[in-house]
Amino acid sequence: MNHEEIKRYFESTPPPEEVHWKPWAKITNTQLFLSSCYIGIHNFNGSLEMCPAWWHLKDFYYHIKRNAPDNSQTQPE
Repeated sequence: MNHEEIKRYFESTPPPEEVHWKPWAKITNTQLFLSSCYIGIHNFNGSLEMCPAWWHLKDFYYHIKRNAPDNSQTQPE
């Protein structure tokens, strides 16, 4: 999976506005978070695997997918 596929996923299935991602990380505007990840990836000069924004985006995607049943009331079916 690459960042374009993740972007398409979040465009078709938007995450909740606020996400308690990690014990030390609470995202209060997920669309802004995603936008900053996409910009960071676009502007990174190097291997995608070395890009911090890519790692954040990928970790966030896995977190949302893993917790999808918990968020089912906010996601359209």
